[in-house]
Amino acid sequence: MMDAASRIADPDFISFTSSLIGLPVSHIWRGIGSAIFLEFGELRSNGIRRDGSERNPSGQWTLAVEWSWRIEGKRLIWCGSWSDQKLWPRTFACLLGANVKGLSLYGRLPEISLHLSNGLHLLSMMTAEGDPEWGLTQRIGGNSVSISVRAGRLVTNTRPTLLRK
Repeated sequence: MMDAASRIADPDFISFTSSLIGLPVSHIWRGIGSAIFLEFGELRSNGIRRDGSERNPSGQWTLAVEWSWRIEGKRLIWCGSWSDQKLWPRTFACLLGANVKGLSLYGRLPEISLHLSNGLHLLSMMTAEGDPEWGLTQRIGGNSVSISVRAGRLVTNTRPTLLRK
């Protein structure tokens, strides 16, 4: 069941994300297709899958970009969701351990830009119809608070954190 989403203003986004600044990228993993997930801060186990393998851990914060993203260096794009997937692991490895230096929104429809201490930037950039497909989740105690984009506006959801066994 989906909780009702509440609108959030840009200044509230800055306030909400302030505790993310300084945290390291602790884990990065791929979802289906070109979806990527970055976990920040202390990691927590999410248990075991039915096949016996470990699930990806959750961080204090998670940034999910479902598709259409790129990772930029100082003067060029290192790779993106449409790049040869052979480039991804090496680039992802460069993100690990870097601290969050800044987080901002850009564009008429809010896209997200993550600036890391090593000079790399991760940007979402939706290229299909609909809303930008990114979400930022903070886990606090037994709850998670998420920000995403719906109908072209920032919205927030709060729900209990599900503990997997």
